[in-house]
Amino acid sequence: MKSTANQGATLVGVVHAFDVDGLARWMHAQLPDFAGSAADLRIEQFQGGQSNPTYRICSGEQCWILRRKPPGKLLPSAHAIEREFRIMQALADTEVPVPRMLGLCEDPAVIGTAFYMMEYLAGRILWEPTLPGMTPSERTAHYAEINRVIAALHTVDVDAIGLSGIGKPGRYIERQIARWGQQYLAGCQEAGAPRISAMDRLLDWMPAHLPVGDESAIAHGDFRLDNLIWHPTEPRVLAVLDWELATLGHPLSDFAYLMLAWRMPPSEFRGMAGATLAELGIPGEADFIADYCRRTGRASIPNFDYYIVFNLFRIAAILHGVWARALGGNASDQNALQTGQRAERLAAAAWLAAKQME
Repeated sequence: MKSTANQGATLVGVVHAFDVDGLARWMHAQLPDFAGSAADLRIEQFQGGQSNPTYRICSGEQCWILRRKPPGKLLPSAHAIEREFRIMQALADTEVPVPRMLGLCEDPAVIGTAFYMMEYLAGRILWEPTLPGMTPSERTAHYAEINRVIAALHTVDVDAIGLSGIGKPGRYIERQIARWGQQYLAGCQEAGAPRISAMDRLLDWMPAHLPVGDESAIAHGDFRLDNLIWHPTEPRVLAVLDWELATLGHPLSDFAYLMLAWRMPPSEFRGMAGATLAELGIPGEADFIADYCRRTGRASIPNFDYYIVFNLFRIAAILHGVWARALGGNASDQNALQTGQRAERLAAAAWLAAKQME
């Protein structure tokens, strides 16, 4: 594939260097179409993303994507690039679009940390949920495709594709509250990130208000507009990216995470609250939920606002982890400290939403 940057993506100098000679040796052994040397490799890192550093590796006109764990001390269970690789590999023959996986290396001695490589797809990365520059009909088509893809993910037969072992079925919300609560507290205790009063209140409130009923499906964990690669000209998703948080989880919590874009302002989570959606050709929240329900065979989504609160809490915990990594000196983005400090605002929004439910 020719070395052209994805529209909407930004490549910068390498922030986290690694052993290029080790990579070239591994590529010779694993990639039949690579015949160069370390000196032939052009390496650029994608800007953005606060967890696993991602690179474009090129040799001549051939390009690949490398994704690796960051260097330094890592929090337990974080940066699971092995999980990402195996999930995308298993989804290859489903209706969920994913890149083609090329190889996984779990030996940190090769380049310095575990990593995997996948195909490089030339397409668009869209960042603004209002899709500026498009016509209303184009926006409608893009949102219909987003709805189709997330519904396809949540209706995958997990057992049929061999992913029943990626997580524990049932009690997903409860277990996630405990997990992110532990990581939040670990960031406070081990990295010196500050305690947030709203987070502490939510850790008590959420377990006491769990919705009745439970479901289990593949949950992406970070399904949003800028984790999709779009066809260069068509309203068609070529691949869903960034599966680090994927597991067997509650599909409605996964869906509500996507729906935060309807609830949050542009200053937070790249939301579109306050936009004139009907004029733009973007479905309103109720219509988008109705389409998802139709595609997944459900009548409605009871307790939808609880899933919104849960996701705001989870994002705040993730951002708090970014804050902790920035203080520890091993964040993957130069703006990590500023990004991590947004945890306070997200936690406050979650606590406000929780109080409004009551």
